[in-house]
Amino acid sequence: MEWSDLRRRWRAWTINVNPPLLLMILYAVMAGLGAALLKLPFAATQAITWSDALFTAVSAITVTGLVVVDTGSAYTPFGQGVVAALIQLGGLGLMTFAVLILSALGQTVGMVQRVVLRDDLNRTAVHDLLRLVRIIFLVVIVCEVIGAAILATVFVPEFGWSHGLWTAVFHSVSAFNNAGFSLYGDSLTAWQGNAVVNIVIPLMFIIGGLGYGVVSDVVSGIGWRRFSLHSKLMLVGTAVLIPLSVLGFALLEWDNPGTLGGLESLSDRLWVAWFQGVTTRTAGFNTTDIGAMEDATALMFILLMIVGGGSTSTAGGIKVTTAIVLLLATIAFFRRRHRIHAFGRSIELDQVFKVMALTTTAILFVTFGTFLLLLGHDGQFLDVAFEVASAFGTVGLSRGATGELDGFGRAVIMVIMFFGRVGPLTLGFFLATRVASRVRYPEGQVYLG
Repeated sequence: MEWSDLRRRWRAWTINVNPPLLLMILYAVMAGLGAALLKLPFAATQAITWSDALFTAVSAITVTGLVVVDTGSAYTPFGQGVVAALIQLGGLGLMTFAVLILSALGQTVGMVQRVVLRDDLNRTAVHDLLRLVRIIFLVVIVCEVIGAAILATVFVPEFGWSHGLWTAVFHSVSAFNNAGFSLYGDSLTAWQGNAVVNIVIPLMFIIGGLGYGVVSDVVSGIGWRRFSLHSKLMLVGTAVLIPLSVLGFALLEWDNPGTLGGLESLSDRLWVAWFQGVTTRTAGFNTTDIGAMEDATALMFILLMIVGGGSTSTAGGIKVTTAIVLLLATIAFFRRRHRIHAFGRSIELDQVFKVMALTTTAILFVTFGTFLLLLGHDGQFLDVAFEVASAFGTVGLSRGATGELDGFGRAVIMVIMFFGRVGPLTLGFFLATRVASRVRYPEGQVYLG
């Protein structure tokens, strides 16, 4: 069969396939290929199972960061490179990467590819997508190169040029893509008092977690008044959540000897509180022992991980704007308003329905996932719920339960990570019918509350 025939059959098949389903297939195929590469003899320094390789690949392509083997010690530089490549593909978006390749080769990006790209980027329209892809690529390259260069000033003097540069590059890619993968078993705890690490790493995953559309508005210099409603909501939400999470962590953990209370230096305490407060919603790095946190702090982290970062970003969760719209809808209900307004703009009712569907799906995923893990795991409820929320939010923070999971437990976490990245609404889009109902029924009264 000639190449032209294969291309024609592929186009004919993709036209008839639901775009969200095609997106799921692409991510699944990349996870399988990544697992196969990690299973190669020269990819690992020790014997790893197919379950280890597949779990690592799924965690990397979904930019989560949960691990069952230590990335730095279990994999060779080749294996670590495979992990970094999967992180980059997952964070950039498979369709974004594909469109970049097609554009570089001078190929036309058809409507099918645009529709799949729209779903991959969580957009509502297909216009102006190619411009957004170019912005995404430029932002990724610039931020990761600058981040790696600055981090090299810390890692190169400590590890030498070869290992130091690779450490800087790997953590720069992992940070910007909100993956949380580290080459060290205790993540970044060894640099908990280092100002460069505590500024550069959070800055990178904050930018990556804002979303490319927001970053585009900010760097364009058009001014606050001309920002899109999404950008305004995202920036305000982030500006509120970061201080609240940092202050909450500091207050809850200040006297805990297992975390902040065990640090003698005031500056170290402040750095750890800052780092752990901002990393919780998206990135998954840690500079303290997550398993030693107070239960109240763990519950706060679960809520933050479910909220996540921004739409069209490298972060997971239901997204900050979703939480804001849900809050605005609640306020509108109590004030007996029939319209939702923010920054001089109205939010349509179908957007509120989408928010409700997304939030409900997230709650069901986390609840059912926790239930399944509790069936075959003897750990505490809070620890299990923490791992499930971390997987769904593609965060990567862990209280140690992930490493103790059996095959069934790993499969559950992988499914949750997968849907957490591709999007809980993907399943809904795939199953939903788009045929308008021709029948109208008389209204009925349902007593609520």
